[in-house]
Amino acid sequence: MRLATITNWAYAATVVLTIASSTTMLLASNATDRERAAVEQRYRLDQATATLEEDVFLLSDRARQYVNTGDPTYLVGYRSEEAALKSVEERISHIGDAGASTGEIEALADAVRLADLLHDEQRAAVAAHEGGDEAKARQLLFGAEYERQLDRAELELKRFRDRLDARVQSQVNSATEVARLWKGISEITLALTALLVLCVLYFVFKQRVLHPVVKLSDVVNRLAAQDFAAEPPAFDQVDEIGDMAQAIRIFRENGLERQRLESERDADRAMRDLLSRMTQRLQGCDTMDDLKDVVQRFVPEITPGLAGRLYLLDRQRNMVVEACGWQTPGHSRAEFSALACWALRRGLPHRPAGDNVDVPCDHVDRSDAAAPVDTLCLPLTAQRETLGLLYFEAPAGNPGALSGPEIYLDMLAENIGLAIANLQLRETLREMALADPLTGLSNRRQLDQLLGIQIAQAERLGQDLGCLMIDVDHFKRFNDVHGHDAGDTVLREVGKVLAGVTRDAGLAFRYGGEEFMLLLPGLSVEGATERAEEIRTRVAALALGSEAGNMGPVTVSIGVAITPLHCPPDRLVRTADAALLRAKAMGRDRVEVAQQRDSFAAV
Repeated sequence: MRLATITNWAYAATVVLTIASSTTMLLASNATDRERAAVEQRYRLDQATATLEEDVFLLSDRARQYVNTGDPTYLVGYRSEEAALKSVEERISHIGDAGASTGEIEALADAVRLADLLHDEQRAAVAAHEGGDEAKARQLLFGAEYERQLDRAELELKRFRDRLDARVQSQVNSATEVARLWKGISEITLALTALLVLCVLYFVFKQRVLHPVVKLSDVVNRLAAQDFAAEPPAFDQVDEIGDMAQAIRIFRENGLERQRLESERDADRAMRDLLSRMTQRLQGCDTMDDLKDVVQRFVPEITPGLAGRLYLLDRQRNMVVEACGWQTPGHSRAEFSALACWALRRGLPHRPAGDNVDVPCDHVDRSDAAAPVDTLCLPLTAQRETLGLLYFEAPAGNPGALSGPEIYLDMLAENIGLAIANLQLRETLREMALADPLTGLSNRRQLDQLLGIQIAQAERLGQDLGCLMIDVDHFKRFNDVHGHDAGDTVLREVGKVLAGVTRDAGLAFRYGGEEFMLLLPGLSVEGATERAEEIRTRVAALALGSEAGNMGPVTVSIGVAITPLHCPPDRLVRTADAALLRAKAMGRDRVEVAQQRDSFAAV
């Protein structure tokens, strides 16, 4: 028999017993309510009787107080109470409302009438006292006949109360007995219900549940301890125990799946933490070399088993050049045209092998056509601008290494692309901050940074460091005659000449206004002088025109100084400037070399 059948029978019996128990409890409650109602009725009757008794004897008390004291206040009270006195029926009507029976009310009415018969004696006594016959008044109110009549009224009232108490007590006792009876029956019914439940529980848990549950509990405890290797026992019976065993099997399968998902989640969290650390390091890079070091350190950890390279785009040549690599990739060239990669051409990741058939990139070696290399090219872009390429290839012994989740590779490419864009933007901003916008030469700020570096390098290598101070002659004339645009043209052309005569364009500076400066590391005084003459000759050969016509010849005056020949390093610029002033004083359009003094004071 299934447990459901047993429990259904037990449930039906329990319901019947519960209904019987509830019924008896309701009956017991009703009997208790009747008992409570009888007690409350008795209380109300006692209160009503006490009030009536006070009303019955109130006039006697008022009359006696007046006769004893002669105080007219008591007389006024007596007459007021007498005038307000109602009929007997009206005074005892509230006793009936409180629950007194007809016979009890009639007995109470007789007692009240006996008290009312004393009113004539009371009035006669009051009249005698007012007439001055105090002895008669006392005889009427305190005489034996008056007292007997008053005692009879009081006795009738006491009999009424005794009769009332007996009836109410009988009702209370009857209700109490009925309530006790139904309460006992209810308790017996509840005891039978509890016994039936205990019997069913004993049968179910002892005979049909306990033994299977003991076996299943061990499995459940092991599963609770995350030991999902525990196999639940197989129960063939078609009942709740079999359903429980099936549920435990499903729970075990869910636990195994949850373990797998937690393992994947932990691996995903670890990978995202690694990507986050790499991103933080990339954001802290100041140079492209720093970025290469970060990529070479983190990418092999993020993509274990995959060889690869980081390529950067050379826009001037439209070539993709290797910046760094890891795990020695052998199938992609170190430098190739941007058009040789389908990922760069389409702006999307490109994987020619794997499940999808696609065209391999031209930069990948295809010597073994029977076994194409499994590669993945990820374009590095930022703000819809191509910056480079992230290249991966699977090792020969593990062709499915690239089949894992590509989201990490996409995040890797995105983070590296953003880092490269930030570095390039930072470099562009730095160049803009350190370059003169009119001539393209380095500005005074760049000079302040490079001069100390060049002096330190020259001292370390034991070389000379030359300095040319250059000034455009009569520059104000170009602005006054031909306009400021013409003056800007002169400055730009002179800047081009200076950029063209130096090996390092970063060592030519616009010093300020129409003045320029050139640093010449490693040149002797003769070489520096020749370079100055070349500059003066090239500038003199310029033929510039404006809207107002030919601007005429352009000439420059140049001062040359060499450290440590002419001056100490910290006075190099001032010494060259002094030589420039002498060239201007001697007629302009000439080169003057600083003269060496014993004290290194240049003129």
